[in-house]
Amino acid sequence: MKKINIFVLGLATLSLAGCKSLYGTYERPEVKTKGIVRDPINAEATLEGANDFGLLPWRNVFTDPNLQAIIEKTLTNNPDLLNAALNIDIADQQINAAKLAFLPSFALAPQGTVSHFGSHTEATKSYVLPIAASWEIDLFGKLRNEKKAAQMMLIQLQDYKVAVQTRLICNVANLYYTLLMLDKQNQIVTDMASLTKNTWEMMQLQMDYGRARSTSVQSAQSAYYSVQTKATDIKRQIREVENSLSLLMGEPVHGIARGTLDNQSLPTNFSGGIGVEMLSNRADVHANEMALAQCFYNVQEARGRFYPSLTITGTGGWSNANGLVNPGKLLLNAVAGLTQPLFMKGKIKAGLRVAQDQYQIAYNKWQNSILTAGSEVSNALVAYNAAEEKNALYAQQIDILKKSVEQSQMLYKQSSSNYLEVITAQQNLLNAEISQVQDQFSKLQAIVNLYYALGGGSK
Repeated sequence: MKKINIFVLGLATLSLAGCKSLYGTYERPEVKTKGIVRDPINAEATLEGANDFGLLPWRNVFTDPNLQAIIEKTLTNNPDLLNAALNIDIADQQINAAKLAFLPSFALAPQGTVSHFGSHTEATKSYVLPIAASWEIDLFGKLRNEKKAAQMMLIQLQDYKVAVQTRLICNVANLYYTLLMLDKQNQIVTDMASLTKNTWEMMQLQMDYGRARSTSVQSAQSAYYSVQTKATDIKRQIREVENSLSLLMGEPVHGIARGTLDNQSLPTNFSGGIGVEMLSNRADVHANEMALAQCFYNVQEARGRFYPSLTITGTGGWSNANGLVNPGKLLLNAVAGLTQPLFMKGKIKAGLRVAQDQYQIAYNKWQNSILTAGSEVSNALVAYNAAEEKNALYAQQIDILKKSVEQSQMLYKQSSSNYLEVITAQQNLLNAEISQVQDQFSKLQAIVNLYYALGGGSK
């Protein structure tokens, strides 16, 4: 008896020592955050606080009614988003099951037997109508940690749905602005085609009067066809972007109603700090942290396997005791079983080591996602500032090239310039105008990418 008491006392002491590690609650560990965002001007800057831009509802950022209609259709019909919602429902059912694990389970298992010995003996009829119950007592947090891990998985899937929504919104916006950029480039190319056609006709007239050679006409004709080739490429790209937008909306490919590039207006006030709070607003970063929390509870559950488990089982029902008692009487039975693992071929120890390694992997992934988010914010900021600076330069360049085109044509008519100067001036103007439109798009794209990098689009 004394030995049994010592064993029970030792088991209780061991249990109390392990309770802290088995019933712990996840707390955010230390993570590298200093200098995660580089200032677009200074070499490095650490910004603190939250950024309001990433918290704006997407309708306040993308105000073009045509774009809003496309985004709303995408959020309603996109299969990736629909599947994300279904995965959340699956996880929610698993959570409900984990909550009910604390309650006993009941099962009805009726049995009946007919026994007959020889031809002259009466058959013996026996029956049992039992209700069996089983109840696992959560002594060392196994059920609690399973429930917590399931809750973290549900949050992960909710974050995944938000991440899918954010990505879809920003992808739609970038494709829409690409379409507007191509429309404007197509208009520029169409205007330049008309200009090069006039130059071709002018040089043809000059040759008819003997004031120009055939090579000038051929060069002007070649420049015209070159511009026409650009127009064909742009029209192809427009059709491809429309098809991509239709696919995101879950619809057959079709034309897209849209506005113009010059009428777009996006927020440009990005003041406010950028820190861990901002990065946690990103659904993918938060999902990685919830994966870490899930691994934390998996480690606690793995530790709990070293401790004994207590299960209470009971049955109650009517029985005629193999035909001896008729009618049957109520039979009750209760058993408590304590199971302490002693030698499990290293499986429990290996399971704990695996859970600990998975926790470290999840931590590394979370840390890297924070650094990646900071890098994306930095890239978006520097792209925006570069586009702003280039836009002013392109405006000056185009103003000069327009004058160059006018003057070279005038000089050619006066025989004070050769045809190559006219064609070269026109090509330079076309390239500069195309680049300026590309820069306008890059500026819009930088704002969209910054919105995504700050975790926008959740509302």
